[in-house]
Parts: sequence; C-alpha cells; structure tokens
Amino acid sequence: MPDTWELASAFARSLLYLGALGSVGLVLARIVFGRETGGLHGAMVRRVTALAALALLAAGIGFALKGAAMTGEPSGMIDPEMLGLLWRTPVGTGLAIRVAGLGLVLLGLRLPGIGLPIAAAGGLVTLWSFTGVGHVADAGALWLEMLLLLHLAGAAFWIGILSPLRTLAGDPEGLSFAAGLSHRFGRIAVFTVPVLIAAGIVMAWRLLGEVSDLVATGYGLTLLAKIAAIGLLLGAAAANKLRFVPAMRRGDRSAAFALRGSIAVEWAAVCFVLLATAVLTTVPDLPPGGDP
Repeated sequence: MPDTWELASAFARSLLYLGALGSVGLVLARIVFGRETGGLHGAMVRRVTALAALALLAAGIGFALKGAAMTGEPSGMIDPEMLGLLWRTPVGTGLAIRVAGLGLVLLGLRLPGIGLPIAAAGGLVTLWSFTGVGHVADAGALWLEMLLLLHLAGAAFWIGILSPLRTLAGDPEGLSFAAGLSHRFGRIAVFTVPVLIAAGIVMAWRLLGEVSDLVATGYGLTLLAKIAAIGLLLGAAAANKLRFVPAMRRGDRSAAFALRGSIAVEWAAVCFVLLATAVLTTVPDLPPGGDP
C-alpha cells in the first residue's frame, strides 16, 4: 500500500500536470487558432498565468514532499541537507528545467511580436522536463522519452482547447467562432488523437510488460481506470464532432449549450486521467491485486 508521502506526492503531481499541460496547451491553442481566439487573448493570458503558477507551486511542494519521503518525517520537507542532496539528483534537474520552461512561458506572453513563439519554446522545455524522471526515464531509452514528449504535447493541445472553446460557446456573439474553432480542432484531432493514443499504447506496453499484468497488478488496474476515463473523453469528443458542432454551424444555439456540457464532462475525465497518471508515475511499485 502506498504510504502517506507517496499519496501526497501523487496528488501534488496531478496538480503539476494540470498546471503545466493546461498552460502549455493554452499557448499552443492561441498560436494554432489565432483568428478564433484573438478576442480571448487577455483572458487566456490570465488563465495561463494562473495555471503556470499552480504548476510552479505544485512542483515546489512535490520536491519538498520527496524530501519528507526520504526522511520519513515532515521535517524532511525543509531539511536543507536532504533537499540539497535531492537537488543533485534527476529530480532536482527536472525541477530546474521545469521552472525555466514555465518562466519562459510567462515571459513570452508579456512580450509583443515574438512573445508567443518564446512562450511555445518554454512550453516545450516544460514538457521535456517530465521525460527525465519516472518509469519512462528508468527504462533508459531515448526513443521512449521522445515518444513521451510527443504524447504530452498532444495531451496539452487537447486540454488547452477546452477553456477557450467553452467560453466562446457560452457567448451569444461567439457562436460562429465557437463553431469554427470546434470544426478546425476536429480536423486536426483526426490526425493527432490517433497518434496520441498510439503513443500511450506503446509506452504502456513497454512499461507494463505482460498483458496479464493489467488485471494482476496495482499498476495495471490503475492503468485500466485511466483507459476507461480516456474512453469517456473520446466519447464526449466524438459527440462534439459528430453532433454538436455540425448543429452549431447551422446556427443552432441549443447545440452550443450542449457542447458546454460535453466539455464539462471532458474536464472531469481529464482531471481523473491526470490523477491516475500521477499515481502511475509517482508510486514506485504499485502492489499486485486490488490495492493500488
């Protein structure tokens, strides 16, 4: 059974994922869908700032919790010697890269002209910081780390589109923009989502080993719960693309309200997926059986 520090670390890491992927995703959405999101620039900058701040806070707390886990005492969270030792490990390196990346994101959003590309570069650095620690890093395969980076970028892009799309769908004057944004995202998702799923399957197969481990280990059971949430996410996305968006393009206002409800379901699924991922990447050895 995971101890208290591992569970606390997993929760902090889920908030880190939410803040990092959410902020990077919003930057990507602002770049890719510049015309549709132009009127939301100020609101999106504020959201990115809040999410990046959440990621930085969660990263710091997660680092301190690892110090507590190493000592087995709460005092480990502020023990200079222990944290100094931890800083010289890949955990410290990952934290430094993450802070630098998020710093570039926040700086870029406040610079005119080349600001968005700088923010996007910072986002890439932020995502790369996740490849150096965890089960993927332990596998010691560069191709697996690159696959994880691709997977994270795809996930961030999906998460990043949710907030601006829901905002536009709730604005009576923004129905055409919401329909256009949804349609364009759907066309891109036709290619990106299969890649995102394929990357996840390859990594899961590489890390899990045997198919039987899906039902025989805590890791496998947690992975199955994550897959179920992803299935819900895909179902909501399919309803958006096949039902609500076509109706919105015909001017059906009620479809916009239905889309907002569907996006709320997607957000719930995303939060569960991030929590499950945090458990999978934080708890070193989930026990066999039903006690992840």
